[in-house]
Amino acid sequence: MNGVYTILLLLASNVFMTLAWYGHLKMAEFSWFKTLPLIGVIAISWGIAFFEYCLQVPANRIGFAGNGGPFNLMQLKVIQEVITLVVFILFSAVAFHMQLRWNHLVAATLLVLAVYFVFGFK
Repeated sequence: MNGVYTILLLLASNVFMTLAWYGHLKMAEFSWFKTLPLIGVIAISWGIAFFEYCLQVPANRIGFAGNGGPFNLMQLKVIQEVITLVVFILFSAVAFHMQLRWNHLVAATLLVLAVYFVFGFK
């Protein structure tokens, strides 16, 4: 069950991370946000990133084999990267109406292969 909790927490964490890193690009469409100085944009992004850390740190603690979880450090990192890619693809498609192209699919496939290799060999 720790594996499921880890993945769910990492998924939620990555939603906040994506919003903190890229949400300001979309929010620039709002006049009140566009007039903020850079330090204000950074502060808002940092505030959003706080919640990312509140989910990411427990995810890694719960999921890490050294704490009784099912994943080693490399597995945790690869899971994180795949989740990041999936969340970012959804975010860019919904918020920015970007189209998924063949090279994006190849990159996603290579990350899935990374998961296979990191879990498949011991």
